Amino acid sequence: MPDFPIIDAHVHLYDPASLPYAWLAGVPPIDKPHLPADFDRLTAPVQVDGIVFVEVDVDDPRYLDEARFVEKTAGAEPRILGMVAGMPLEKGVSIEADIAEYAKLPRARGVRRLIQKHAGQAGWCLRPEFVAAVKLLPKYGLSFDICIFHSQMADTIKLVRQCPDVSFILDHIGKPGIKDGLTQPWRSEMRELAELPNVICKISGVVTEADHKAWTFDQVAPYVAHSIETFGFDRVAFGGDWPVSELAARYADWVDVVDKVVAGASEAEKRKLYRDNAIRFYRL
Repeated sequence: MPDFPIIDAHVHLYDPASLPYAWLAGVPPIDKPHLPADFDRLTAPVQVDGIVFVEVDVDDPRYLDEARFVEKTAGAEPRILGMVAGMPLEKGVSIEADIAEYAKLPRARGVRRLIQKHAGQAGWCLRPEFVAAVKLLPKYGLSFDICIFHSQMADTIKLVRQCPDVSFILDHIGKPGIKDGLTQPWRSEMRELAELPNVICKISGVVTEADHKAWTFDQVAPYVAHSIETFGFDRVAFGGDWPVSELAARYADWVDVVDKVVAGASEAEKRKLYRDNAIRFYRL
């Protein structure tokens, strides 16, 4: 367990009574409000003194309403330091007005659109409209969170190459096929992605890619270790992926996994992973 408070770069907060999330109906264990008080209760005894909210795939077209909900929630929860809002970037440059409106919010830091929802559509994130919208983000001081399955990594590398001025962060280490024991081509593609200077990696959402009931440290640790070794301590940021992570592990158990993987790291390296890089990337 880190002996200092951490910054969690990937937290979901939501209330299904306030906004519609159709996908939650298929995940009963987390189909209920998850708000700051719940975060405190379920993340203890880990000390978290800052979080980045990441969009929760609210039903279209309520993405701006979700961002405003987060700003309102942050008024009573000072640990919400930044947010990554959902945005239908597949609409192309016509989405710029909504991006501009979102960017006015004090905690607006990034944008995400779930590329993983289009895993069966090769090249979806390379469509000209999507690429054009992603290229708008630097104009508004916004980054892009990449959420993919490992099978989409090759397309993702092409997307990042086409957008050299955009700051990218890879969520959940690219969701490798841990449950099936797959390591390639994920391992080599992670190295290829890490060669691009405008992308860093979020050490998050790993145990949920393994068997939720039967995962072990020895099963998931090599994937975490490879991600950190590939990107280096200057380009990785810890994320809890709460409460989705609760499907497979207690928050403290996930922190313990990461802590064991980096047991040999220096204090400065651990602080980069658990705090400093999130502060720098999301400008917290």
